[in-house]
Amino acid sequence: MTDLSDTELRRLDLTLLLVLLGLLKYRKASDVAESLGLTQSAISQALKRLRSLFKDELFLRRPHGMEPTATALALEAPVTAAVEALRGALGTAQRFDPATARGTVRIAALDAQQAVLIPQLAQLLRTYAPGLNLSVLPLGRDAAVDALVDNRVDLALGFLLEQPDSISGLRLYKESFCVVGRPDALPDAPAISLEAFCSADHVLVSPGGEMRGIVDEELDRIGQSRRVSLGLPAFLPALAAVSVSGALVTLPTSIAHSFAPGFGLVVAAPPIAVRPFPVSVFWHRRNERDPRTRWLVDRLAEHDLPAPP
Repeated sequence: MTDLSDTELRRLDLTLLLVLLGLLKYRKASDVAESLGLTQSAISQALKRLRSLFKDELFLRRPHGMEPTATALALEAPVTAAVEALRGALGTAQRFDPATARGTVRIAALDAQQAVLIPQLAQLLRTYAPGLNLSVLPLGRDAAVDALVDNRVDLALGFLLEQPDSISGLRLYKESFCVVGRPDALPDAPAISLEAFCSADHVLVSPGGEMRGIVDEELDRIGQSRRVSLGLPAFLPALAAVSVSGALVTLPTSIAHSFAPGFGLVVAAPPIAVRPFPVSVFWHRRNERDPRTRWLVDRLAEHDLPAPP
């Protein structure tokens, strides 16, 4: 028996190998057909292909069944090893054991989700998947989608105006807005009048550097305006600036309640309706059935992550 060429290997499929092993085990075509869920005709055709491929009879018909030739017997050990290796590889691809997992999880997220979700996820990985590292890339909407498509990140957190067909997502929670400022800037907290809101200086959080945002669009709709005196790309620097300047900042409720007290700031409800938005986790459809991706998505969906057992 000589080594098979690539052309010959192309003629070899997994069914042929299973038929070969079945005949070595049962020595009867009918028993092999039953074990594999095939017809006896299919077994005969498979054996014909095997004989042509290996240029050997492989099995000789005898009154008691199919007697393997020396070539068939020589193939038993390596073919068994190959099939078991493939079975194990496919099984591994369908399982995920966080306790033994190794590697780096790459997530695209801007600072709101970095502050609210990433610390909890990092703690969960330390507890349940200590071999996994977590790397966060500060990417906005379009850049995060591009990174998912290019396989540079595993997941993206945030809000997409339009979700491409190639991207899957799961809504985690609905985010609303609060106004945050020093107690002397928000003396009536948790309320603030529209007049007081419009007359105050404001800090705007805008990763892209714009000096207008969703609040200004809503003020335009009702014929009002405000003065944005400072634009910053992240929420925590904005809270620091507000604590010093006495200006106001409108930011997501989760950020406000989690971090404003640490800066000595108070929280008020906006005097205008600022539309809420969903915060979701996104992944590429190529990873739809990837067990590690599914495990991570499920953990994020529990945002109040469970305590260790």
